[in-house]
Amino acid sequence: MRLEGSFVATITPFKNGKINEEKLRELVRFQFENGTDGIVPCGTTGESPALADEEKARVIEIVVDESRGKGMVVAGTGTNNTEKTIVATRRAKELGADAALVLTPYYNKPSQEGLFRHFEAILKAVDLPIVIYIVPGRTSVNMMPETVQRLAEFDNIVAVKEASGDLVQATEIINRCGDKIKVLSGDDPLFAPMLAIGGHGIVSVTANILPAQVKAIYQAFKANDNLKVMALHQEMMSINRALFFETNPGPVKTAMNMLGKNVGDLRLPLAAMSDENAEKLRAVLQTYKLI
Repeated sequence: MRLEGSFVATITPFKNGKINEEKLRELVRFQFENGTDGIVPCGTTGESPALADEEKARVIEIVVDESRGKGMVVAGTGTNNTEKTIVATRRAKELGADAALVLTPYYNKPSQEGLFRHFEAILKAVDLPIVIYIVPGRTSVNMMPETVQRLAEFDNIVAVKEASGDLVQATEIINRCGDKIKVLSGDDPLFAPMLAIGGHGIVSVTANILPAQVKAIYQAFKANDNLKVMALHQEMMSINRALFFETNPGPVKTAMNMLGKNVGDLRLPLAAMSDENAEKLRAVLQTYKLI
């Protein structure tokens, strides 16, 4: 499975409190028109905790339909309940997803053995490629490199989305797992550094608004043009940081609305950005001549 390159952690557009299906299709087309390699729906950026199970299934169904023949779909299916995650991952397979993004269980705070057994149960129950999502800032639990190494022995663990913010940890995962799995950056500001230590791509928030620019970093890396990688990395830093002025996906949805994409509001419990931070975000977008 060629799970590398530029993937977008796509937002979920709403209209009148419901999923805006036509807008979602439009956003997927926009991504592939600008070089994105794959779509990751129903992740953190897609407000998955605020989506009902049937809504998640519908989002995945639409994204799969619009992505057919264009790129990969890695559907977010992880929860803090092992059986529910198995059910959701089976559903994603039935809907045609190429792989599933499964985060470490949140709130439960399992041990490393608990994490291993959680993923082991999913892997044994569902024949679908799995991307482990490590994001302790959201889940309050980290998966250590030795646990990733144990799971890498399963053929259908194909990648890790590494969003711990710790390049030492990412390096150790790469060293331990070698060619068995791909390591994707889960943080836009660390995309270029992650490539430099042996990473294979990104699941990007910034790509929601600048897909071609995010892809350009990966293309420059593959062309061994390290000076261009670093120049693009520096160029993108201000906007990467701006999209996290507040909790994701608040800033990126706000930015998309400022750009005229009309993706709707956030769902509770997330609230609109403060006026002060929204104006700071607008100023960054103006610096990039996006508005």
